[in-house]
Amino acid sequence: MSEGDEQSGWQLTESDPGVFTELLKSLGVPLVVDDLYSLDPASLAELQPVHAFIFLFKWVGSSSEPAGGNYDPDFPGFFAHQVVNNACATLAVMNAIGNIPGLPMGAQLTDLINFTTGMDAQTRGMVLTSSDWLREAHNALSPPSAISLDGLGLPKTSEDAYHFIVYMPYMSCVYEFDGLKHSPINHGAYSESGEGWVAKAREVIEARIATYPAGALEFSLLALHEDPLPILQAQLAELQAAGMQSEAADLVVRLSTENSKRERWAFENSLRRHNYVGLVHALLVALAKSGRLEAATENAKKTMRERVERSKEKGDNNMDET
Repeated sequence: MSEGDEQSGWQLTESDPGVFTELLKSLGVPLVVDDLYSLDPASLAELQPVHAFIFLFKWVGSSSEPAGGNYDPDFPGFFAHQVVNNACATLAVMNAIGNIPGLPMGAQLTDLINFTTGMDAQTRGMVLTSSDWLREAHNALSPPSAISLDGLGLPKTSEDAYHFIVYMPYMSCVYEFDGLKHSPINHGAYSESGEGWVAKAREVIEARIATYPAGALEFSLLALHEDPLPILQAQLAELQAAGMQSEAADLVVRLSTENSKRERWAFENSLRRHNYVGLVHALLVALAKSGRLEAATENAKKTMRERVERSKEKGDNNMDET
């Protein structure tokens, strides 16, 4: 991340369903996000209706031509460019929810989207990333950055950069929204029968994954879908009222699983918000009192030197975070 990007105030975001779901909640959007480990129909069945797939991949530079599909410079929907680093997660979410007809959303988000109506993608991206409240919502689950590594003489290289994009249906076609591309990419029409747009999106995503080496783990996939809790709770109430206890028991299990997942997300998000500087300070004090701080410091320096040397040997490239 360059100095200019630090000044922009947008922090890195994890590819985690709990983080994305919390972001959607803060935007007043009643959708949730789940990890996907397979695109087969059985894996997607309990997530329906799925509104979009959020794809995370290792960014190695943009080609002027799309890997598949065709640019649609006249796209009539919502599309914003990513104009600052580290904002790609929220930009991907915005490009998705901005193209879901009739989606409920909070008043601030509604006003922001309405304000950008008619703007070109570059201007819209500038407006979004200039929004203080949207940036604060994005940063809410980023770890506190209270420790600076400036002045330590570390090499000015960054970790591998990863980038979020979206695949979703729009006007009977599957579109790809990549904030680093000049226009949305149209991957063609899909059949309304069977799985609908998901079948077409599966082909596109699997073709993209096939370009990675066998066994590569440089990507992940998330599903943006309806929150199942209200539906499951309503179904459970109906079954219990009808005295169908056996069927109700199955729903109780599913509800328990969903609630456990939300509790885990809440716990993990609380850890992300926590500032561990106090804990680190206490550990350093304890090491000093026990006479082990100097040895631990030298060992840490040695480990860092070894990491720097390995990085130099691999010839890591300078790369900004996206």
